[in-house]
Amino acid sequence: STGLLAGEGAPQTGTMTECFDCDNCKESLYGRKYIQMDNGPYCIPCYDAHFANTCDECKELIGHDCRELYYEDRHYHEHCFRCFRCDRSLADEPFTCQGEELLCNDCYCSEFSSKCIACEKTVMPGSRKLEYNGQTWHEHCFICSSCQQPIGSRSFIPDNKDYYCVPCYESKFAPRCTRCKKTLTKGGVTYRDEPWHKECFVCTGCKTPLAGQQFTSQDDNPYCIKCFGNLYAKKCSACTKPITGFGGGKYVSFEDRHWHHNCFNCARCNTSLVGKGFIPDNDEILCRDCSSDL
Repeated sequence: STGLLAGEGAPQTGTMTECFDCDNCKESLYGRKYIQMDNGPYCIPCYDAHFANTCDECKELIGHDCRELYYEDRHYHEHCFRCFRCDRSLADEPFTCQGEELLCNDCYCSEFSSKCIACEKTVMPGSRKLEYNGQTWHEHCFICSSCQQPIGSRSFIPDNKDYYCVPCYESKFAPRCTRCKKTLTKGGVTYRDEPWHKECFVCTGCKTPLAGQQFTSQDDNPYCIKCFGNLYAKKCSACTKPITGFGGGKYVSFEDRHWHHNCFNCARCNTSLVGKGFIPDNDEILCRDCSSDL
């Protein structure tokens, strides 16, 4: 805690010219200085012996004629109330108590206050400051490395020994979406080693978002499975649906015709011909048994 000390008010003294005795030693106070207390007058020696406080520093009595300073129930001679480090008088200036030690502000700051990492000056107690990663800045010294404006209580992004406000960091370092050219601050997808916003990465055909979905490409353009199949995939000669090969699908080719595995069957008995011999009959394919019956 800090504060300014004030001296205790000195008791009233007087000089008696009539018969008047000390309340303690009973000696006459005639022609002597005395101090009037609530319970009666005291000669100076008796007052000092019975009522004077002991200095917390030098352990001697603080006489009636000394300026007395006090702090947190401790009493001091004026000349004893000094900084424990530099011995400067604290009688008329702010001070700080650190443990049992009284310190002037300069010694306290030098010993216990941190220094601003930017200007290397002391961050005075009670002043506005910012702390990050074990380092301290004056509030006005913690500035963006790009725009040089104080960051204050705004969010910031560290980059080695530099610190950036979010707009400057995004402008300087954040990747830009391949489609819309705006910065990606979080999330996004990568396609052909290029960054995209999730909402920008869509099927070239139907514009359906492809993030988290199966897709393929044609001429470097992404397509959903449905559009790719309709536009570019081979068509099954049996069911006429696209043969995409996705989902573990396999197909059989013969001359210029193609079939899904589960569609490559005998046109007469519907027996699967995958891995077996077959006989083409115009647009149909037949197993050997059915072709021998013709």
